[in-house]
Amino acid sequence: MHITGTFWALVPSIVTIIMGLKTKKVNLSLITGLLLGVLLYCGFAPGTSLVTAVTVICDSVSSHIGHLLFAVLLGMFVYLITQSGASQSYGEWASRRIKTKRASLLATAGLGILIFVDDYFNCLTVGTVMRPLTDRNKISREKLAYIIDTTAAPVCILAPISSWAAGVSSSLPPDSGIDGFQLFLRTMPNNYYALLSIFMVFLLILLNFDFGKMKQYETYTQTHPRIEDVAPMSEGKGRAKVFDLLLPVIFLVAACVFFMAYTGGFFTGEVSLVDAFANCDAVAACCIGTFLADLFMLFLYVPRKIYTFEQCMDALEKGFHNMVPAMLLLSLAWSLGSVCSGEYLDTGGFIAGVVEEFHVSLNLMPMFFFLAALVLSFSIGTSWGTFVILIPMEVSVFAGADSALMVLTTAAVLGGSVCGDHLSPISDTTILSSAGAQCDHLNHVRSQLVYGALVAAISFVCYILAGATGNGALGLVTGAVMLTAVLAVLKLRDRGWKTAG
Repeated sequence: MHITGTFWALVPSIVTIIMGLKTKKVNLSLITGLLLGVLLYCGFAPGTSLVTAVTVICDSVSSHIGHLLFAVLLGMFVYLITQSGASQSYGEWASRRIKTKRASLLATAGLGILIFVDDYFNCLTVGTVMRPLTDRNKISREKLAYIIDTTAAPVCILAPISSWAAGVSSSLPPDSGIDGFQLFLRTMPNNYYALLSIFMVFLLILLNFDFGKMKQYETYTQTHPRIEDVAPMSEGKGRAKVFDLLLPVIFLVAACVFFMAYTGGFFTGEVSLVDAFANCDAVAACCIGTFLADLFMLFLYVPRKIYTFEQCMDALEKGFHNMVPAMLLLSLAWSLGSVCSGEYLDTGGFIAGVVEEFHVSLNLMPMFFFLAALVLSFSIGTSWGTFVILIPMEVSVFAGADSALMVLTTAAVLGGSVCGDHLSPISDTTILSSAGAQCDHLNHVRSQLVYGALVAAISFVCYILAGATGNGALGLVTGAVMLTAVLAVLKLRDRGWKTAG
């Protein structure tokens, strides 16, 4: 039976997602989906399937070894800060200045937007810095994970100074004759899902309102707060101060940004800063920056007796150990994504075929490609892999013509890619957001799903409107009004139920 590029290529992802939501065993679900994928690809030959599974895992991990190294180094960074007592000191300092739940949430969202250079870096850093403060203000870990996740990929896809700009630019066919970076800039105001997702975060904070599973987790946390109880290591004689958290974080951000510019060739004097960020090696830059930040912390902490040298070495080892669960999840998710790639089951090829089969009006292309990107990204758990597949196809639909409708459709591909990635339980940023907030992964997925689905539905309608009228700004304004109205109605209904009760 021919499997590659058919509906069967979707089955491993579908089984993984359903099994994960039903059993709450994410690792088991990913392994099941991976094995099912290789069995389908190998015609259910057991020996060949096992060999293929091992090959897929090895290839997937080796191609992402830089991301794993970054996760290890950042895990060490997180553990050094947490166990030093600096997070506790920051929490005490911030609690005297940021005294309300709303202010804590706004500070968290603001920090997430400021750290726009890389989504991996964003997920783990924001969680480390803000978790003590949100715990003190009785904010659920699920709400923290949602804010982290929503200010990661949706912010990066709107930032020209990020690794994402290079990813989008490089997705264009070489013979298209279109400037990829300029096209990326023009898609930003038309990326409805990313813009409305960020808008929704601030709306929910200002309205002091939640619904669905998130409301349940928030209500539970009010009566069962999770206060991070971390004290300095017993042998250390020093007391970590607020600057023991702020200085390492500032150093980390500065070092990562510096090496992004360096790897992009900025210091050769031949490229601009924007071009350097667009063409940088973000993974290498983040690894170097985080390694130097770890060294910086040793020199900051040991002479002041916050740690002994032996404790520092022990903390580095434990920081590595704490990242192992997230690294395992990432490795399995990448492996499942590889099985669904063009080299094996070709899930993208099936979605692409469906897109090409339906000959519809060009005005409906933004809506159509948004939906196709959403489904594909949700299935394979990666936005980058999705727009690499769909952007060349979308450009070919418009015969390379650099029109406003083509720009709108490209924005729809990017928005749908981020949407699927945002909602998928096998997405790397979803996994790292859970790790950064230190909350149960499936709790994060379930609570975020309703929020993301609402924004996705509104974005879908807006792409229909914008495609029909050729007016991208009209679509964005309509989306903002619709989202505000829906949340206002939900809040009023919730208040009415409370009054009636």
